[in-house]
Amino acid sequence: MTKILLVEDNEMNQDMLSRRLTRRGYQVVIAVDGQQGVEMAHAEQPALILMDMSLPVLDGWEATRQIKADEATRSIPIIALTAHAMAGDRDKALEAGCDDYDIKPVDLPRLLEKIAALLGQHEA
Repeated sequence: MTKILLVEDNEMNQDMLSRRLTRRGYQVVIAVDGQQGVEMAHAEQPALILMDMSLPVLDGWEATRQIKADEATRSIPIIALTAHAMAGDRDKALEAGCDDYDIKPVDLPRLLEKIAALLGQHEA
């Protein structure tokens, strides 16, 4: 079963996304802040990370930088999830090390396509 780490502090978003991804056959583990996300990326070694960018303790930008700076976790693809769809946010996410970017509220078919594309690249 393909493991996805969901780094999300909003319980409603955690619940909705984890249930919908689990129904699609993914195993979902959840971190509630950026620091926990970095730690769980090491401990869980997920196939992919969904990273909220507005997080407590350590924001998603810095958590992504730390994950991508570490040899043990740098190859894990990260999709940035943000409600702040401002011009330049996509570029900022990619500069931080995210492999893709999506906006909230999540459009599940679009997100699933991005996940499949990254996992296909990752496994190749």
